[in-house]
Amino acid sequence: MYLQENLHQNVSLPFEYKTGMSFQIHKTDTNTKARAGTLKLAHGDVRTPIFMPVGTVGTVKAIRQSELEQKADADIILGNTYHLYLRPGMETLQSAGGLHPFMSWNRPILTDSGGYQVYSLSQRRKIKEEGVTFSSHIDGSRHLFTPENVMDIQRKIGSDIMMAFDECPPYPSEYRYAKDSMELTHRWLDRCIYRVNETEGLYGFEQELAPIVQGSTFKDLRVASSEFVASKNCNIHAIGGLSVGEPVEEMYMMTELVCGILPEDKPRYLMGVGTPVNILENLALGVDMFDCVMPTRNARHGLIYTAEGIINIKNARWSRDFSVLDGNPGVPDSGRYSKAYLRHLFVAGEILGLQIASLHNISFYLWLVREARTHILEGDFYEWKKQMVKKLATRL
Repeated sequence: MYLQENLHQNVSLPFEYKTGMSFQIHKTDTNTKARAGTLKLAHGDVRTPIFMPVGTVGTVKAIRQSELEQKADADIILGNTYHLYLRPGMETLQSAGGLHPFMSWNRPILTDSGGYQVYSLSQRRKIKEEGVTFSSHIDGSRHLFTPENVMDIQRKIGSDIMMAFDECPPYPSEYRYAKDSMELTHRWLDRCIYRVNETEGLYGFEQELAPIVQGSTFKDLRVASSEFVASKNCNIHAIGGLSVGEPVEEMYMMTELVCGILPEDKPRYLMGVGTPVNILENLALGVDMFDCVMPTRNARHGLIYTAEGIINIKNARWSRDFSVLDGNPGVPDSGRYSKAYLRHLFVAGEILGLQIASLHNISFYLWLVREARTHILEGDFYEWKKQMVKKLATRL
């Protein structure tokens, strides 16, 4: 067993991460902490602020890679270590040369470490110092994730950004549990850094390690975790353990606190967030990167995001509404399909309805962060955000 006491016995380990990635901030909004920047990764540039479509098992559900590139113009997508490890498996991915060629995607990929899936498998896993043992949701087989083998798995996946292995505490958590969980995440981070520093990528390009700030909704823990993570000198930092059921006011409070401590010259990634309103509010607090399953998951249930508010396309009120789905420039096919037609597809159970809705929602999220970027650069982000937040929360 790889225990914490073994780490520091007469050994000096290089727990500061070797850097390589670059991030340039072009402008910061004068009335908020919103930033517009460019993140340079092995597979291309990422314009920030950015929303990362979630491609858990090597696919953003119901959307082709060509559509993500040519229509949604996604700079980066997200994959998941836990799911890819179970299926298709590391032998297949490594034989293919990594996830990029396997799924025919030539732009950057970020992989979650599987920590959140461990959190969600509360009845199927056991957390120890060594790592986490869990049962596969597919066939019940037993597996062990450690900080070391999770880094090795992400090496085989070949993502541009590899997330550190962490434990995500539930909400609400007792203070003692949240503190113990945070300290375990910190010890695991040291092991992740050590493993990455002693290994190399398998496919000829450099991969970045992103540590994760934890601490639940306790201010002192979030401060301690932010300071610890910042001390590792990684090129990118993530904020985890939010959007897990806490009130949005607490999410914003924790985000603001953490962003005030993490280095200003490095990108900040808020994991698993969220609604369009959540994105704009957290963007204003200094977050640069977001991901969430919400746009595609809700699309499959007929919930459509637009600049004027949220539509449940299954409602009868849209059955004879022949106006286009959305008039936003930059949202593909927004002037092509009427609300009545899309409702018809859902009522008829046609797969095309899921495809149109999914592409629309992903494109809308990306349109939203692109618009935010434009207004940051133009200097009127604050006023634009105030107007947009009112509209985005409206149910049409």
